[in-house]
Amino acid sequence: MKNISIVIITGLSGSGKSVAIHALEDEGYFCVDNMPVQLLPKFLELRSEGASEIQKLAFGMDLRQKEFFKNYKEIFDLLRKKGHHFVVLFLECSEDVLLKRYSETRRQHPIVGGADLIDRIRSEKEQLKDLKAMADQVIDTSRLTVHQLKDAIVQHALQGVKTERMRVSVLSFGFKYGVPLEADLLIDVRFIPNPYFIPELKKLDGRDERVQQFVIRWTETQLFLEKYLTLLDYLLPMYEREGKSYLTIAIGCTGGRHRSVVVAERIFEHLKREKREASIKHRDIELAQ
Repeated sequence: MKNISIVIITGLSGSGKSVAIHALEDEGYFCVDNMPVQLLPKFLELRSEGASEIQKLAFGMDLRQKEFFKNYKEIFDLLRKKGHHFVVLFLECSEDVLLKRYSETRRQHPIVGGADLIDRIRSEKEQLKDLKAMADQVIDTSRLTVHQLKDAIVQHALQGVKTERMRVSVLSFGFKYGVPLEADLLIDVRFIPNPYFIPELKKLDGRDERVQQFVIRWTETQLFLEKYLTLLDYLLPMYEREGKSYLTIAIGCTGGRHRSVVVAERIFEHLKREKREASIKHRDIELAQ
């Protein structure tokens, strides 16, 4: 099973699990939503016996299946003992955004009981806290557009295929929009002088050569990059040795438009020079106007 990508999408009701399943479907995954966890071992057994052309599998599992909470730990452990490698992606969302989503769609929350919707949301969060703790990635969908969520899901799903070298994702963000929960390594570059306060640079972003020149020209930026890239060159082989297949490096500044973007681009360029499998994403570049 080492060449098979198996992704389990779970998390809070209303956090975007259906969007995630559709994103993987578009990427060629064979998807089953609301899959009873008890059937998962048998499903994978049948796939091994006859459906060998199916190379990518995705399953939506959550508290809609009443037995999920009771059985998921035991079954996940059993599958790993049998040599199945799979990735668990847990989607969460802030309470205010969940309330808004339920208000707009008028859907019923799957948790029964509780005086009102907020009680049900909090009850589900409490029931799923252990599952969240053991997930391979936690993705906060509160501020993600549909397209951003789809990109994040596909990116993290790549963990489901083991490779000799670790995949590295470089992510720039703005602290004012929240820290990305999926980050493995996080660095704050707000110590670098800010182009935002330069009138001719304020409306540009870190992909513009003029902004790049401003950010890179400072001695503190140059020394930081030299030391941080050296640290990464030391750390990445260590993580690979541990068996980690995917790593997210998050770089943050105030708004996620200037400094973090420039530094993220420099880190990405270095990783590519080192022949690493890397991708880059600027989460908040369009928000920070």
